[in-house]
Amino acid sequence: MPSFDIVSEVEKTEVKNAVEQTNKEVGTRFDFKGSDARVEQAELVLTVFADNEFQLGQVQDILTGKLAKRGVDIRALEIGEKIEKISGNKVKRSCTIKVGVETELAKKIVKLLKDSKMKVQASIQGDTVRVSGKNRDDLQAAIAFVKKSITDFPLQYQNFRD
Repeated sequence: MPSFDIVSEVEKTEVKNAVEQTNKEVGTRFDFKGSDARVEQAELVLTVFADNEFQLGQVQDILTGKLAKRGVDIRALEIGEKIEKISGNKVKRSCTIKVGVETELAKKIVKLLKDSKMKVQASIQGDTVRVSGKNRDDLQAAIAFVKKSITDFPLQYQNFRD
């Protein structure tokens, strides 16, 4: 029985490269001369440091630009709402890169596919959603339907098997 998986992943090496490029650009820009603006990475958590909130926004913009240029979907980046003050007048904000289909979204995808009356079955398996059907055309229609319906979260479609 043909099947495919709906997943949400990012290339960790591309994120690392984007962080390094951001730090390099911030280090060479004149408006950041003498400041402590930088981005630090711990696995899938990025922490943006700057001297003030304006510079924090600037570094965040550079980071999102570099991530987009390296092919990392910006919708996978969850920017923290809270700006924390650290020593003196310096500030920091953490950003999390979301990986895997969250349970709520997985349930939504399964419900969408069931309600669409397509001849496919969807099941949640950890942080992926496996969709199986009788023929390839049904699965391709399911992929097109999910792409059209879910636009606020980056999804990839992998392991297409006949």
